[in-house]
Amino acid sequence: MNDFAPQAANTTALGRHAIAEFYDASALEECAPAAAVLRAAAEAANATVLDVKLHDFGERAGFTGVALLAESHISIHTWPEFGYAAIDIFMCGDADLESCLKVLRDYFQPSDESLRVLDRGVGGQPSEMRQARIA
Repeated sequence: MNDFAPQAANTTALGRHAIAEFYDASALEECAPAAAVLRAAAEAANATVLDVKLHDFGERAGFTGVALLAESHISIHTWPEFGYAAIDIFMCGDADLESCLKVLRDYFQPSDESLRVLDRGVGGQPSEMRQARIA
């Protein structure tokens, strides 16, 4: 199954949201090189980088970071002690999620991964259920 398959013709999504989990990954400790990788991943997707911020949790403790995009964001949080990275990619417009994810895979080299892709804002109009307010 191709998680990046085009949507059905009768639906319109405002954006696509990928939730990726990388297992037995590498390069999970140093955030400085990861900043360049987040930029490269956004550029590969034809997205516009507005800013990149990362925080290093210290020696062998991993990092967290986000690339703020005109088309939304790419975020990552790493646990090097578990070889694990949690990645979130949300893009709208013509940005290419698959190209973004390929750059991240090539850098972090996971031996296994889990991927879920959601269409966000399908139809572009709120339904009655979404319009309901909780009192």
